[in-house]
Amino acid sequence: MQSRMKNPAMVLSGAMQPIQELFKAVHTGGVPEETLELVHLRVSQINGCSACVDAGAKTARKAGVTDERLATVAAWREAPYFTDEERAALALAEAATRLADRADAVSDDVWDTAATYFDEKQLAAIVLMIGVTNLFNRLNATTRQIAGAWG
Repeated sequence: MQSRMKNPAMVLSGAMQPIQELFKAVHTGGVPEETLELVHLRVSQINGCSACVDAGAKTARKAGVTDERLATVAAWREAPYFTDEERAALALAEAATRLADRADAVSDDVWDTAATYFDEKQLAAIVLMIGVTNLFNRLNATTRQIAGAWG
């Protein structure tokens, strides 16, 4: 497999820094690191971004996510390894990533459940993590970035 080009955020001068600033902001929102990494990994799985799934699994492991949780995040609804808070964040991640799959993209039920576990600042961090991950997934999948190529 071969990339079509470098990641566009690396090609255009000044594009990567604002994206990295968003990531920094996400990590100031008070959401547990493991939860953010699970969200990143699940969004990347949905989008089929091999580079982000690979990097996300490595980052999640460094954040303390166990192998059982890494192996079952794609089936989080049926797996016993996730807290109610993580399930709420993963449901929000799936809905916000699959916007076109239903008329009410992010239902009140999904939102309200997440809002019972996370305050506004934490919700902002989760939504930003979902958005930035979707951005990277689209850049990487479109240009066929190779899993493991970034280190």
